[in-house]
Amino acid sequence: MKPNYEYQEVVATADFGELKSEIVRVHVDPEISLLVLHNYKAAPGPASVGNVSPDSAVATGPFDRNPAAVYLATLRPTGRRTMHQVLDVMAGWVSDNQQNALTFDWSTLRYQHTAAIAARCAENYKSTTANKMLAALRRVLKEAWQLGLMDGETYHRATALPPVRGQSLPAGRALPTGELTALLGACADDVGPAGARDAALIAVLYGAGLRRSELVALDLVDFDHASQSSLAVRSGKGNKARLCPIAGGTVAALLDWLTMRGDKPGPLFGPINRGGRVLDGGRMSDQAVRKILIKRAKQAHVNSFSPHDLRRTFITHLLEAGADIVMVQQLAGHANVITTARYDRRGEVAKRKAASLLHVPYQARPRLQID
Repeated sequence: MKPNYEYQEVVATADFGELKSEIVRVHVDPEISLLVLHNYKAAPGPASVGNVSPDSAVATGPFDRNPAAVYLATLRPTGRRTMHQVLDVMAGWVSDNQQNALTFDWSTLRYQHTAAIAARCAENYKSTTANKMLAALRRVLKEAWQLGLMDGETYHRATALPPVRGQSLPAGRALPTGELTALLGACADDVGPAGARDAALIAVLYGAGLRRSELVALDLVDFDHASQSSLAVRSGKGNKARLCPIAGGTVAALLDWLTMRGDKPGPLFGPINRGGRVLDGGRMSDQAVRKILIKRAKQAHVNSFSPHDLRRTFITHLLEAGADIVMVQQLAGHANVITTARYDRRGEVAKRKAASLLHVPYQARPRLQID
């Protein structure tokens, strides 16, 4: 099969004097993509990115020896942005802000440097963020080792860093039912396609517990039209696919949106222009989802929340309703039930309710009456 070089995504880019390098993800079809290294001397305009040829796949240059670029190329777009920023921060620390993730020579790091980075992470960030930063550092150094830029002993010494300990308050919140009702009501007040789309978007994020990256990756074919009872998530975290059951209001909102969207193949949720026309074939970005939720929250006079808070709400409400946590873990697509437990926002009231379920078979002693 010949790759479609018109459908591409630039993963990373950097300038090295007269030489410019790009790693481009070329989509062969919806399920297969290739990573192509492209080097050229003259810095082209934006249109030149579409002129990648098969010969560039075997080109040599800075990026084929750059451990940060190789690592970033393995990530999904959402994770890639975050980790690129993380690596930029750490590269700035060890270069007095003279280098970034793609220009710093990671192979020069030794244990004393990585230990200092770990200490600074622990000092400036919460434990979860600090450990995420150190995980990115370890991965880049592993790529440096695998590329032959570091020997094994140096790599293992540099990455022998203990995890950052600590416990912080849980991030995010679970939305009460009243806020969900207000959000959907704000969408209902918008009688155009955008109102129907946004209502279905909110209903699916909450009713199926999807991540926003999973939501924007959905295609029309992923909705089971025959049973109207499930969505197929084919690009879950860690490339894990799962079938998400949906029911009730989620299905109703989705069907209302599909009435306006039409039955053309393509993304399930797409952009809508200012004139209210649904754009065929366009796929929304995860940032567009966030902007939609901010807009609807303001209209509904709902306190600020993130797209991921709807996922937290999904998990919390299921647990409140008595669903087994292992089943909730499977519905959420978590690899570990401990991760699911971290999403629980039921609070102290739920704890007291759970404690009251126990029966302690103790008979109270009769009280003495004192005259």
